[in-house]
Amino acid sequence: MTFRDEIVTNLDQLKTDLLAQIDAAATPEAIEAVRVAALGKSGSVTGLLKTLGAMSPEERQVEGPRIHGLREAVTAALTARKAELDRAALDAKLASETLDMTLPADLAPAGTVHPVSQVMDELAEIFADLGFAVATGPEIEDDWHNFAALNIPDTHPARAMQDTFYLEEPRAAGDGQSPSSDGELRSPPAGLDSSPMVLRTHTSPVQIRTMVEVARRTQNAGEGIRIIAPGRVYRSDWDATHTPMFHQVEGLVIDKGITLGHLKWTLETFLRAFFERDDVVLRLRPSYFPFTEPSAEVDVGFSIEKGKRVIGGQDGWMEVLGSGMVHPKVIAACGLDPAEWQGFAFGCGIDRLAMLKYGIDDLRPVFEGDVRWLKHYGFSAFDVPTLSGGVGA
Repeated sequence: MTFRDEIVTNLDQLKTDLLAQIDAAATPEAIEAVRVAALGKSGSVTGLLKTLGAMSPEERQVEGPRIHGLREAVTAALTARKAELDRAALDAKLASETLDMTLPADLAPAGTVHPVSQVMDELAEIFADLGFAVATGPEIEDDWHNFAALNIPDTHPARAMQDTFYLEEPRAAGDGQSPSSDGELRSPPAGLDSSPMVLRTHTSPVQIRTMVEVARRTQNAGEGIRIIAPGRVYRSDWDATHTPMFHQVEGLVIDKGITLGHLKWTLETFLRAFFERDDVVLRLRPSYFPFTEPSAEVDVGFSIEKGKRVIGGQDGWMEVLGSGMVHPKVIAACGLDPAEWQGFAFGCGIDRLAMLKYGIDDLRPVFEGDVRWLKHYGFSAFDVPTLSGGVGA
């Protein structure tokens, strides 16, 4: 009997041994070892298949089906055993990962910082480095602080009911106290006892309150003013770029010898730091605001990147700010001498700045409270703006 005849004769024994090894395999690694030993390049079953070429046609007709049957039986047994082990492993994993839903869930904090809050922090960081303080004031204002002191006459369109939210009842006579920016109650100018009350349409009343406070400090008549006034403001409007409540930041500088050049340098420095680009270019266009003279709209150059406008470059111009030199009537209304004091003011929408910097296409979702939107645009509580690390870090 030849060696080949001996191998063929022991097919049944080989099949029995291989199936026993497959049944005994307890891990995927053991199954793989049996497969390689039987069906690998040097495996026992593979070796038998190689002998078919040396057989006569008569022998091949008899032994071929037996050898191929052995290979199919081993392959089927390997597949079945592997599926069994995989199913057992999955069952064990599911058993170990079951949750008791009756117990309190221990979830990681999911809160994020709103982009508007992030931009407010960025603004405070930038302007603090320029020597500005942050000032605040009430959101319910009287007519004098919101309009009259800002040189807005009774017939100005800004007073129209479609723009301004008026409270139903004016302040009662004798009630006459209005909170200042530091929270203390002080008497308003004469004649305001029955002044109509409004939801402030801008944060300019904070500037008025600050100037009035400085004018009252007669012992510190030489001090200047450098403030920004961020906060919520209200106007009757609603579309993709306007909402009835939005956020605005205004800046004010009052000192001696202030010029339009100081304004332009301040805005250039601010915008380059905020957008974190050195190629930010400004263009000042003559405009009109009742509380500044001269007044200027501030345009910033933009470039087109991936089909979107990106601040920086000079492919086109986009309006971002309103500004101007504080009107002498406004300075005088606050108790300062316009012949001695000059200043500039500027203002822009914080929500618009957030949209431009962080690629937000529609203003309305900013206020809709959608957690999915906030997870996409929100910031970690650890993303604290710093000039050294980058205000948009």
